[in-house]
Amino acid sequence: MVSTSTRRLAINGRFLGRQLTGVDRFAFETVRAIDELLATQDPIVVGLQAELLVPGSLRAMKSPFARIPLREARGGAGTRWEQVSLPFAATGSLLLNLCNSGPMFCRRQVTVLHDAAPMRMPQSYSRAFAAWYRVMAPRVGRVAQRILTVSEFSRRELTDVYRIPAAKIGIVSESGEHMLRVPAADASPRWGELRRPYVLAVGSLNYHKNFRLVVEAAKLLGDAPFDIVVVGGADPRVYGNGHDALQGFVRHLGYVTDAELTALYRDAACFVYPSRYEGFGLPPVEALALGCPVIASRLPSIEEACGDAVLYVSPDDPHELARLLADVTTDAALRSRLREKGHARAAQLTWRATAVKLLEEISPWLT
Repeated sequence: MVSTSTRRLAINGRFLGRQLTGVDRFAFETVRAIDELLATQDPIVVGLQAELLVPGSLRAMKSPFARIPLREARGGAGTRWEQVSLPFAATGSLLLNLCNSGPMFCRRQVTVLHDAAPMRMPQSYSRAFAAWYRVMAPRVGRVAQRILTVSEFSRRELTDVYRIPAAKIGIVSESGEHMLRVPAADASPRWGELRRPYVLAVGSLNYHKNFRLVVEAAKLLGDAPFDIVVVGGADPRVYGNGHDALQGFVRHLGYVTDAELTALYRDAACFVYPSRYEGFGLPPVEALALGCPVIASRLPSIEEACGDAVLYVSPDDPHELARLLADVTTDAALRSRLREKGHARAAQLTWRATAVKLLEEISPWLT
């Protein structure tokens, strides 16, 4: 039975001041879903009073949520704010941190650690960043009332790397349904003409994102009957000596809006996600929600998230990726089957379910 007494929840709102990344998307959509539960007076939120604590730089921001107000926690910025000012401002409430970090000396908190990437893939991070996580994450794992993560794979990782007991870690999933709320943009003039079928990929120098696998597969394909459309950063160093040979069918669009990305997902022959390490794998799930066939790395976390709705490839085998790209772009029946499976899988993953599971996990400390 749900208690009717007041249950105070202070949410770390630092993510509202950052450029949206995967963990920030998780935070925003989870809070949005909690806000909708409050709007419908769902039994899970009876007595719940939630607020977002934000640093002074965001004090003029209007809350993007109808029933969850913003409150300034004064003093400092960045990590210093999170470690000192935030827990002080949260006194009397349970503090919820959704984005991979939390204060090291606050016991009345629940923190979501999405993965152990800074330790497993240090090549992708600065030395200072990795060193901070080496200290902060295990400490938060010890002092927090509960740790949450986004997959069974990540639970094992947090236990192996940060020595957080598995019994202390709960799992909440993610969803791609937010992309369904975004109206697809018209083709941008800066894209030029996308006349041929295209494969959508995300370009990044980040080591574990492994965009180089797409480059190597493209070299093997030679005169392919499709283009490769790359969104995000595109640094020539990714391409090595084969850059000139690829210029004919690799299109760089740079950074795109959600509306532009929606249009690209919906029109693509497939989406390629060759990452070497993920705690969940949100982009493939976004693609599935929009009916885009997916080729993704054969990783435990992505298999958890996507099931049998995608084609899997070794993140170290460009020949296998080249073959799958050729198959998907030339076989309309295969694309249709993948779209059907993708829609079915995406429908099982909702942000409402994420919010309900999270509230169930933290309810013992919401008093």
